[in-house]
Amino acid sequence: MKNITLSADERTIELAREEARRRKTTLNALFREWIEDLAARDERRRRIGELFDRMDEYEAGGSYSREEMNRM
Repeated sequence: MKNITLSADERTIELAREEARRRKTTLNALFREWIEDLAARDERRRRIGELFDRMDEYEAGGSYSREEMNRM
């Protein structure tokens, strides 16, 4: 695992540390979770796009009114 250095104002860092304490974790763990989520976004977008592409293959049988949709 590599280390990186961040810069942020003191108030932001303190607020982040408070959040970490509330979650019973560390600021380092919160940051690691955030950066992993950030790195995975493109993959999630690609998978969601594939899902929508597959959904185009299905036909609902026509258009429905809001009332009809709520009855289903």
